[in-house]
Amino acid sequence: MDKLLKVSSNPHIRSKATTGRIMSCVVIALLPAAGFGVYNFGLNALVLILVSVASAVLTELIYELILKKKITIGDMSAVVTGLLLGLNLPSTAPWWIALIGGVFAILVVKMLFGGLGQNFMNPALGARCFLLLSFTRIMTDFPIMGDGVSSATPLAALKAGSPVNILSMVVGTTSGTIGETSMIAIAIGACFLIIMGVIDLRVPGSYIVSFVLFLMIFSGHGWDPAYISAHLAGGGLMLGAFFMATDYTTRPITKIGQYVFGIFLGIMTGIFRLFGPSAEGVSYAIILGNLIVPLIEKITYPKAFGRGAYMKDGIKDALILFAITVIAGVLLGAVYEITKEPIAYQQDLAVVKACSEVFDEAEIYQTTDEFESDGPTSVVLTMYPGEEITDCMEALSADEELLGYIITVTTHEGYGGDITLMMGVTLDGNLNGISILSISETAGLGMQAGDVLVPQFENRKVTSFSYTKNGATADNEIDAISGATITTNAVVNAVNAGMYYFYNGIGGMQ
Repeated sequence: MDKLLKVSSNPHIRSKATTGRIMSCVVIALLPAAGFGVYNFGLNALVLILVSVASAVLTELIYELILKKKITIGDMSAVVTGLLLGLNLPSTAPWWIALIGGVFAILVVKMLFGGLGQNFMNPALGARCFLLLSFTRIMTDFPIMGDGVSSATPLAALKAGSPVNILSMVVGTTSGTIGETSMIAIAIGACFLIIMGVIDLRVPGSYIVSFVLFLMIFSGHGWDPAYISAHLAGGGLMLGAFFMATDYTTRPITKIGQYVFGIFLGIMTGIFRLFGPSAEGVSYAIILGNLIVPLIEKITYPKAFGRGAYMKDGIKDALILFAITVIAGVLLGAVYEITKEPIAYQQDLAVVKACSEVFDEAEIYQTTDEFESDGPTSVVLTMYPGEEITDCMEALSADEELLGYIITVTTHEGYGGDITLMMGVTLDGNLNGISILSISETAGLGMQAGDVLVPQFENRKVTSFSYTKNGATADNEIDAISGATITTNAVVNAVNAGMYYFYNGIGGMQ
């Protein structure tokens, strides 16, 4: 036989599951969420999606033309990246935000690392986090039903202790990004991907189950179906679990690794949501998960020479991780013990300083005998469920004459977490002023509360305040911080709760 046989390089198993077919299925699966997002938020949502997709595709095309590389836009991966990015934008964002995001996702996260299959994190999520850090005000402006009225997301309200409408979250008629609000639309797309064999339940299933278990253990709500359902339906968890955590490139390739990856995502999302300043956390959890995929694969990848080698290396890596965790825990504990007393001392100084700011004519400050930790909460709970009176002190002159009260209020309605403030009220109901003790709002936005809001509460004799975006015209009106309506609302409600407690809890002006 004089003919030479030609042997192609491995793999030799043929499959119909091409990149183009897989990506086309993902695009189809995302159409319900995209369509509902356009219906929910209006025409600008469609513009953002189209600009995001177009910028992603054109960036990949131009990059490959300039560097004379093979044109790959036909594999639809850039379309998927642009579509996912568009669905992760608020509908109020200007079109150029989508343009910048699409360019960053493809050029920086994907192409500069070698193109499809070489990127170390999900390009759409990488671009979203870049936009969040660069254009925080724009990326956190969430309207409801396209009416242009900014509102806290359901998860932000839930974290603040306010009630949420779970049915609206499941259907999608809530505030949020374009594609994250409708759990039903996302579930339809996810079912399509599972039926088509594009994804399985290893990553999303372990993600969701571990997240639910984390909530049950650490949230303080236990097995509360309403609370858990709200967390599952909000914050883009379903969109992230089924459409971004399952990305072939940035998830582990081993089955065991995929379970570990999903569990890691569930735990990290729980940590971000329960203990972090933000109410969300899915994007950052998935990106952190992407970064440790090589380590997960190293531990879970089967070795060529049998189970013994696999177990030996796996145990070694596990012991290293355990040792690092123990050392880190010991160091953190030592740092805590060393800094505990100095921190407490500084906190006491901050309280004394705040007292002098809100009641400078007083010389003595002492907690009222009537104050009880649970009493004030019950007084204001019906009117201000998101606020808590945490202390009430008498402001006395040098000869111990009662001048008024200093009330400490914590509001759970802040965008980045709790805000605690002190307010001084004279016996005739005049608000001397307020001083913010702790706040963790967005830099450049909500963090302006000390400069923008605090001065407006000085020397006001009103029983209840409101805020406006059009310029205060009445004595009880406060000018809102531009781009930080949630923070403004939280501070105003905290002050109102304090005034309500003054009149109804300690019997002010009686």
